[in-house]
Amino acid sequence: MIEMKKIRKSFGSNDVIKDVSFTLKGGEICALLGENGAGKSTLMNILGGVHQMDSGAVLVGGKEVVFKTPGQSQAAGIAFIHQELNLINDLPIYENMFLGRELKTKRGSLDLEKMQQETAAIFKQMNVDLEPGMMVRDLDASYKQIIEICRAMMTNASFIIMDEPTTSLTDQEIERVFKMMKTLREHQVGIIFISHKLNEVMQVCDRYLVLRDGNLVAKGNVAEVNTNDLARFMVGHEVRTESLKREKFIGKEFLRAEGLTNSPFFKEISFSIKEGEIVGFTGLLGDGRSELFQSIFGAEKMMAGKMFLHDEEINIRSTQQAIKAGIAYLPRNRKENAIIKDMDIIENASIVTWPAFSKKGTINRRQHQATFEEQRKALRIKMGELTDRITSLSGGNQQKVILAKWLAAKPKLFILDNPTQGVDVGAKEDIYDIIMKLAEEKIAIIVLSSEANEIIRLCDRAFVMYHGVIQGEVAGETMNEHAIMSLATGGQLPFAKGGMNKDETEPGSCS
Repeated sequence: MIEMKKIRKSFGSNDVIKDVSFTLKGGEICALLGENGAGKSTLMNILGGVHQMDSGAVLVGGKEVVFKTPGQSQAAGIAFIHQELNLINDLPIYENMFLGRELKTKRGSLDLEKMQQETAAIFKQMNVDLEPGMMVRDLDASYKQIIEICRAMMTNASFIIMDEPTTSLTDQEIERVFKMMKTLREHQVGIIFISHKLNEVMQVCDRYLVLRDGNLVAKGNVAEVNTNDLARFMVGHEVRTESLKREKFIGKEFLRAEGLTNSPFFKEISFSIKEGEIVGFTGLLGDGRSELFQSIFGAEKMMAGKMFLHDEEINIRSTQQAIKAGIAYLPRNRKENAIIKDMDIIENASIVTWPAFSKKGTINRRQHQATFEEQRKALRIKMGELTDRITSLSGGNQQKVILAKWLAAKPKLFILDNPTQGVDVGAKEDIYDIIMKLAEEKIAIIVLSSEANEIIRLCDRAFVMYHGVIQGEVAGETMNEHAIMSLATGGQLPFAKGGMNKDETEPGSCS
């Protein structure tokens, strides 16, 4: 059993953890919940030896321990799968699997063959279809997460901390992870599961703990609560679940695409969006939607097709050109494509508007700070000083800073790729409010999301992609989870009594 007693931790004047106590027994899965910045990762970093507590006690198996390094925590049988992936892109998978505990031959050289064999064995055991010799840089985020999980499993840990392990995974991969977790529970391995996906908590966890502003505010058995209860514990008030409403001011057509193609990612894509519309693009992992809009934004090439802005053909070849045309793009992979980890908060929040807020090569820092302060209040960003590193913030607050960066550019078309990935239920509602407000200001919004419920709640209509093509469009009565999943798996749009088929849907028919 692990016990944490009256743990306190501060960073400067910021009290992050305040007298938190809990226990974890072998053979149980305990959810650790809370808003971004509530202190979840800090508490687990203390248990994982990354941070040292200011006061309190940690006991493992009844004996008090002090972890000054991650290695000491690992030696005590605790494995930590961090929220931010700790892989080296320029090494093959099998070398990443054995980082810090490399296997060596009798002569002292690396035993590459044995490391490959053991990696292949764990992949076979977990039904993971990967070649151990592949370079990590060639993998998408979901498979990088799978490698992290497999690496933790190889240590034969007695306790495993999983910090949002399913954020980038498909439903099939999530089910595989849950199956592994349940098997570990049968072998008396204790698991701390940090997640913002409350339906996952209900599905796989036995107990729950809820932190709010560094305090333990709720705990109990998962079987005795529902997702609405957990959401209320996290934010301190009831959370909306109904479809979102706004005053609609649909204007002229802003963007029209005709036959956009970049094989093998997407082909013959045609659609249009008007000012003030919120249009969704959804499907399963690998459907090509991210590659499509990276190409529209000028970050990737376009092999064929035409684009029109306000009925005038435009050929966007760079991101700078896209920004000048009024297009903003919030990418899906925050760590690799959005934040610049060596810069501070205000630098990350202002980099897009440096050219706009500068004169004769000198950046107007005061104007940047005033603009960011408005966004900070609107998005309720929890942070310290403007000059703190962006990495000092929780993942959800980093996401809000990225959103603020693009809002400062005052876009006419805002493309948001998984905008609420890794953020809590309260932060999701904040981001939804911002999106709705932008639409009311006649900004065209495109939302890329794998969450059908997010598309249904937020969008006026949505396109469902399958293997790089638009399989169908949903709106009104046809915009439901059953129809979306049918299209996302290659099926046809089912007919609903009194509803419409995909050729009869009308733009903007759902609020």
